[in-house]
Amino acid sequence: MTLPAPEPQPAGFVLAGGLSSRMGHDKALIPLAGKPLIAHALAILQQAGLSTSIAGARSSLASFAPLIDDSGQGPLSGICAALVSTAAPLAVFLPVDQPFLPPSLISVLLEHARITGAAVTVPSINGFAETFPAVVDRSVLPALQSALGRDERGCFAAFQSASQILGRPMSIVPVEYLVQSGKLFQFNDLPPTFWFLNVNSPPDLAQAEFLLSRNLQVS
Repeated sequence: MTLPAPEPQPAGFVLAGGLSSRMGHDKALIPLAGKPLIAHALAILQQAGLSTSIAGARSSLASFAPLIDDSGQGPLSGICAALVSTAAPLAVFLPVDQPFLPPSLISVLLEHARITGAAVTVPSINGFAETFPAVVDRSVLPALQSALGRDERGCFAAFQSASQILGRPMSIVPVEYLVQSGKLFQFNDLPPTFWFLNVNSPPDLAQAEFLLSRNLQVS
């Protein structure tokens, strides 16, 4: 009797194809606590048990993880290129500039996506849905490609429309509920609001360094 082939495991992708215009140079290589932001992002996915690749072809990043070339049309093009590249039924997308996201959040969102069958799963904080991290079912790829072809590059709107086209829900999971229910714990002694800090500019980087220094002093 031939056993069925095991289902491919979820894949993890760091979106790093942006222009970094507010930072002034490639933010993926900006050091935070002694290592570049790209290393922080890859570590989050790896600690959640995922294989990792980088969506957004930058030769300077090739030493960190496999690169996936895209059309250079923003994060939605990186998402589409990543989904084309993988056979995984679920893919997790993480921007390069959110170094404080706990790996456990990725794991909980993946579990939620498997249970609900949602086309896209994202967290919310303080009542506002976050675009990333996002767990995306590969079946939404044609709808996302159509949105990209119409030059509709906003990821959240594309997630919503793709979910509607498939007739499957886009699930928004409140982080506060996950913390209160014991499924998530504070990461680096930071309140959940700071988990979603985007390091887009020098002031953002200074804030991130300050938050880390406070944590080191407390510990």
